[in-house]
Amino acid sequence: MSVNRENHDMTQTDIGLLLADAADEVEIGIAPVQAVIRGGRRRRARRWAVAAATTLVLAGSTGATLAFAGLPGEHGDREAPMASGPASAEQRHVYDPQQTELARGTEHGKEWRVWVQVWGAPRDAREAGRQFDAMRQMGLRPAVDKAAGLVGKTSYFSVRSYGDDPSVVVMFDTVERIDRLSGTDLQAAAVNLEGIDPKGPFRLVVGHVAKSAREVTCRWKDGRSTAARPEGPIPAAHDSSSLIRPVAGYPGGNWFVCVAPEGTALKEAKVTK
Repeated sequence: MSVNRENHDMTQTDIGLLLADAADEVEIGIAPVQAVIRGGRRRRARRWAVAAATTLVLAGSTGATLAFAGLPGEHGDREAPMASGPASAEQRHVYDPQQTELARGTEHGKEWRVWVQVWGAPRDAREAGRQFDAMRQMGLRPAVDKAAGLVGKTSYFSVRSYGDDPSVVVMFDTVERIDRLSGTDLQAAAVNLEGIDPKGPFRLVVGHVAKSAREVTCRWKDGRSTAARPEGPIPAAHDSSSLIRPVAGYPGGNWFVCVAPEGTALKEAKVTK
């Protein structure tokens, strides 16, 4: 987890401060930095935050329902009506994010799910204000101090739910341009599959890799491992928890999920093909 000084690596306090800005009226502890994973050739520090110790409740049931309304990319641009002029805010998903479910499963009789939301970039302060309000209604907070900071920037959130417990934001960021990963680049975070204990066990790994990645191997502390591979031409069932999937609206790479067997936790994750 060490990065040289010129990369401005984030300390536990730095990440704790980011998390404190990331949720309203939520008691936040220091994020488990040991659960953050970086890999591959990419070593430049990026402005993304990990919310491994933060619980954000989706307002009502609307947000959760939308997150699982259909197959990955169902809200994609291919369904947007053709327009001769500039795309509207609705077509750009400024107020209603594109949502892709990555995985689901059952643990101790309760269903868990992981999904990613991608919010289009607002073009002006009016659009930014409406987007900021829409995010707050879902219990989300982007990585900016105020609505004006959203102008010209895309936001994404990866979220984990477990039963009826509050949903947990795993990774999120707000950026002018989403970096495209390449080669063996990997950026991910490991969190609890259930609950939000900052001490773990960190059994759920969520992250993104280059579109060229054909396999991500998650190695567990008990010596076992799990390989996530791209879904085939026929979409796999969402309860296949170890898959690499594209995310609608996210051009930087594909996303993956790995789940450790009960009784162990993450040791490392790498792109192996």
